[in-house]
Amino acid sequence: MIKGRIIPLILWAALGLSLTLVMAQLWAVNVSAQSMRPEEVAEIVYQRLGYLPKENGYISKETGAIASNNTLVSRFIRYHEDIKKRPNLYRLDWKLTLADYLGANENIKEERYPGSATLTVNPMEADRKLISGLNRRQRDQLISAIISIYNPPPKLITAPSPVPQASPSPTPFAPVNNPPLSKPGDAQLLLP
Repeated sequence: MIKGRIIPLILWAALGLSLTLVMAQLWAVNVSAQSMRPEEVAEIVYQRLGYLPKENGYISKETGAIASNNTLVSRFIRYHEDIKKRPNLYRLDWKLTLADYLGANENIKEERYPGSATLTVNPMEADRKLISGLNRRQRDQLISAIISIYNPPPKLITAPSPVPQASPSPTPFAPVNNPPLSKPGDAQLLLP
């Protein structure tokens, strides 16, 4: 009875160890992507989707210079993460943020919008107009690009491929001497 329980435990432990390794790798990928600043993510999005307007010509209240890192996509991400506190791993949450910009979900509060306190002009209305000006395919590409950065597909752990060996020279088959098949009555030969 104990033997029947030990084998599954050994298998479970071996499987648990490999699952732990896989989960650790997935966690490390997600942690590194989630620790990226919105400006870094926005830059990658702009590299992938060249048609998106940067809308980074706003003036900083603090410096009086153009805040070139304060872009449409970085404000979109900041609104999603900092204002709405939505997780950045799931498509549905990003779709809700998109719906906020389109006026179909929750109202965006002008005084809380990213850039309202740091820029001389609040970019909220212009940003909403730009997002609503994108067609459906472009909006889907925006969401997909952001998700692929924050939640990249897991890399499968693969074993190194074996180095091909030179095949040995063929050996001739040795004849197999099988014992003759038994006949009726041969069992009698085993009696004392």
